[in-house]
Amino acid sequence: MGTDHFVRITRLRALIEHENTGAGERATAQRMLDRLLRKSLGDKTSHGSPDRVYGSRHDRPGRHASTASIVESVREDIAFARDFAPSGAPGELIVHSPLAAAPAELTVAVSTPFADQIVVTIENIPSVWGWEADEFDRITATRDLRRLAAELAEIIDSYNHDGSDVGPRFFRTIRAQQTTLIR
Repeated sequence: MGTDHFVRITRLRALIEHENTGAGERATAQRMLDRLLRKSLGDKTSHGSPDRVYGSRHDRPGRHASTASIVESVREDIAFARDFAPSGAPGELIVHSPLAAAPAELTVAVSTPFADQIVVTIENIPSVWGWEADEFDRITATRDLRRLAAELAEIIDSYNHDGSDVGPRFFRTIRAQQTTLIR
């Protein structure tokens, strides 16, 4: 451990143990000390408190990236998933992607109406593929449309983080624009 770390650790411990330190300042100093100790011990896997959850692509656009740049990365991932169709050799498993299996006329629009919200809108959904009526004439989403929405949510959540000491980086909304069901 270098001398600089030793001095910082000593000062943070003194601040934490001092009787005139306020509760908020003490808690902040404790978090800083915990982070410094983790870094000095070589723990590169944890970004913060143990209950924080980071998406698999959280660091891809950058730690302090704007929501607009995250939206661009999400759009790129969606475009790649729509075009990518893995072809397996005989006997190999084929990965099913609801985005790749979606009808060609279906469109997915990604926007950020507010600084901390990402909205995905699924449009031009063929009635036969996306909607079904139950015995009470209620129109519900088909299993294929629900799988598509789940895959889109997974892509977006891979850029997010959440935890007890930090809120989510952004909130997501997935909408499906229903066209009229013809009978």
